[in-house]
Amino acid sequence: MFESFSAVTSSANYLFGGIGVTLGLVAVSLLIGFVCGMILTLLQVYGPWVARRVVDIYIWFFRGLPNIVLLFLFYFALFPMIGLKISPFAVAVTVLGLRSAAYQSQTFRGAIQSIHDGQMLAARSLGMTKTQAVAYVILPQALRLSLPGWSNEYPVLLTDSAVAYLIGVAEMLTRTSQMISRTGEPMILYLSCAVVFILLNYGGMSIIHYVERKVRIPGIGHVEGEEV
Repeated sequence: MFESFSAVTSSANYLFGGIGVTLGLVAVSLLIGFVCGMILTLLQVYGPWVARRVVDIYIWFFRGLPNIVLLFLFYFALFPMIGLKISPFAVAVTVLGLRSAAYQSQTFRGAIQSIHDGQMLAARSLGMTKTQAVAYVILPQALRLSLPGWSNEYPVLLTDSAVAYLIGVAEMLTRTSQMISRTGEPMILYLSCAVVFILLNYGGMSIIHYVERKVRIPGIGHVEGEEV
């Protein structure tokens, strides 16, 4: 038992270094997913017919394939085929971000479509263009309404980030497996890795729920943990 705990303490600095890589994967993937997801949403809701069909194909493709298949497709096939030599980390955040965009776009789309059409008409009657109405009236409300659903992307990406292990990104699972190879202590090291993931999940969701309570639109929806 003592030797098992010794394996954790001796590996702590190296293992905890993987936390920063894991959080980096999640943060960059969330950002890519947010930006691309918002573009997809606007094209799907307000774009011409051709743009809507292209977005439908994009969503069908990225939601229909497992992360592992997408990761291998981009890392071993697509990027080498077009002559791009980028790091495993960059490939991982690209795949996770583009896949997240497919899911985030549907969260944003639902939020936009939940806003009454009268608000667009009112904005246009005040002299706003359609673009101005979307930017200053529709989107600010939609972003606040979408936060409860959007927040699910954090734990999803946190757990999905472990697939980066398969292409050699030095995140938590990769470093844990390397230390297991050196120490021969799988139980305690995998448990330690699991505990870190749980703590990251809990900590991140606590922050998101706090922001959710601060920005929610009064009288609309209900935030977990808040009295009605």
